[in-house]
Amino acid sequence: MTEGKALKAEIEQLVNAQIHNDENFANGVQYLQSLLPASQEYDEDVEEKPKRLIRPVAENRRVREILEQREMELFESFSQQFAQMNDQVQGFVSKIQSMNDICNDLSNRIQSNKEKTRDLLRKTSILQTEKKNLQAKETYLNEFFDKYSLPADDEKALSVSNGTVTESFFRAFKKLLEVIDRVNESMKVTPENIALSEISTNLEGKRSEAYNILFSSVQRECRLLNAEFLELKPILYQSFEVLQCKENLFSAALDEYSNARRGYTVHAFIDALTKGNKSGTQRPIEQFSNESLRYINDMLAWIHQELEVERELLGTLLKKCKPETVHGLTKTILATISEGLCQPLKLRVEQSLTRETNCVVLYRLSSLFLYYAKTFETTFGDTALLVKSLQDLHELASNMFFSSVTSTVQRILGNMTVPDYDLLPVNAINQTLLLLRDILESQNDGAFTAVIDKKEMYTKIFGLILDPLNQSIQLVSSNLSNHLDIAVYMLNCLNAIKSVIVLYQYTDNKLEMIKAQIDANEDVLVSEQASSILTNTGLIEFYRKAMAHQSNQGPLSKLSGMEPERIAGAIAMFNGFLEKPEGFQCHQCAKINSARSRESVQKRTFENVVGAYNVIYSKVIDPSNGYPAEMSLKTIEELNEALSKNIH
Repeated sequence: MTEGKALKAEIEQLVNAQIHNDENFANGVQYLQSLLPASQEYDEDVEEKPKRLIRPVAENRRVREILEQREMELFESFSQQFAQMNDQVQGFVSKIQSMNDICNDLSNRIQSNKEKTRDLLRKTSILQTEKKNLQAKETYLNEFFDKYSLPADDEKALSVSNGTVTESFFRAFKKLLEVIDRVNESMKVTPENIALSEISTNLEGKRSEAYNILFSSVQRECRLLNAEFLELKPILYQSFEVLQCKENLFSAALDEYSNARRGYTVHAFIDALTKGNKSGTQRPIEQFSNESLRYINDMLAWIHQELEVERELLGTLLKKCKPETVHGLTKTILATISEGLCQPLKLRVEQSLTRETNCVVLYRLSSLFLYYAKTFETTFGDTALLVKSLQDLHELASNMFFSSVTSTVQRILGNMTVPDYDLLPVNAINQTLLLLRDILESQNDGAFTAVIDKKEMYTKIFGLILDPLNQSIQLVSSNLSNHLDIAVYMLNCLNAIKSVIVLYQYTDNKLEMIKAQIDANEDVLVSEQASSILTNTGLIEFYRKAMAHQSNQGPLSKLSGMEPERIAGAIAMFNGFLEKPEGFQCHQCAKINSARSRESVQKRTFENVVGAYNVIYSKVIDPSNGYPAEMSLKTIEELNEALSKNIH
């Protein structure tokens, strides 16, 4: 009963406990249900009860035993596992102890090493400080040497053993100059710096040595220039660019170049004279030595062409030099190169001039020398030997020309004869004028442009030719018996001279003088012919008395010889002259060679005749003179109209 109450109490407690809501209880039930099948092996002969019935107490005991047995098994398993874990923990503890011992040992060693490291760090810090100082010094020294010294490669490039410079030499030399400039700039700031002073001395020595090497190279290259070549090596004009800073070496190098090119031009000139050009297209100039003008002109043209080539080569040689340096030296160098040509040229020209007798050729040669002298003067300057030589040759040719002109004119005019019946200029005059025209025509050459005072030259030529010619013409004319022949001959000669010189410059004075002489000779013919017409028509006497008549003398018709019938007869003869005036002219006028002079003489003659007629006409128509009105006189207008038809 007691057990039943206790069980009932437990059941009620369980019912009241609302175990269906207890999660722990549900988990326990599930656990127990997993154990129940095991209890059946202890009660195989018991019949299976319905599942809905409550298990008996025996079963509960069995369950409890099973649970206890299960618990014991769990405890044993736990004990075994705990023992294993304890063993492991004890092993771990021993290892920890061992590690602790090791750590303590390591700690002691670390402490010892720490002391050592502290000393090492102190020493390392000192060493690092020293290292930094050394690195700074090294950097400074490297920068110093980079700034104030040449690299080994550049020093090697400057130390040329065989005297042949290359592009690397110029690059190294440029760096050397840059270093020297930096040293000099630094020494201005710290002039007491001994290191810089020693470096400067060392660098100056290297620069001087480099200049000497460069000059030796230029010498060798210039000696190779004594031959024909097309272009200069870049090394050569780069060398002159560098040497221009050393005036003495630069001048010496240019002298080497000048001497080399002078030797070449002389040899080339001699070859051109004797062999011609290498291609054979041009014959030797000496083959034309018998033709002075062509011979000398070919020589001068060759020299001019060759010196133009030399000027271009020199420009290329000095193209990298300063312009102010080049401008002053070019003329001097070219003058030096051309000096070698002076002697062979002058010798050959003088020999050619001594053989020349043609004054026109001499005159053209004189102008040619002056032209080339002026041309070369612009290139070489007026102090060049070649320019002075050409000026001397110009003076020589000019003197020979004037002397030749004088002798030629004298020779021609010495054979002058009296003119023929036609009163035309004789052959000597034509020859003299032809000579003058040839001389003046030669001034149309381009070489005459070099003559500075052309007017003076013309005046001198006219003085040497026209003055003797005029004198000879007057002298020959004086041998003519008739003064009309003299006047006509002088007119023909003067017109011939005028027709030649009127085409040229600076002839105004001569033309005025010739015009005055022409007018004077025309006056002679006009006066003579007018007098002849008036005489042949019978008006000369009337004209003289009419001119001399005064009003206080009374009527002109009352004077002896001035009767109306006599004047009427003379007027009739004068009208016959008007109908055919050519029958009353002097036969010498027909020999005037110039149509203009013939027309002028005829016109002026008619003007004089009209003037004389006007005097008579004025007296006749004046009632006070007592002439009848029916005198059949022509008016002045009618007279001029009639005569104008016959002027030709």
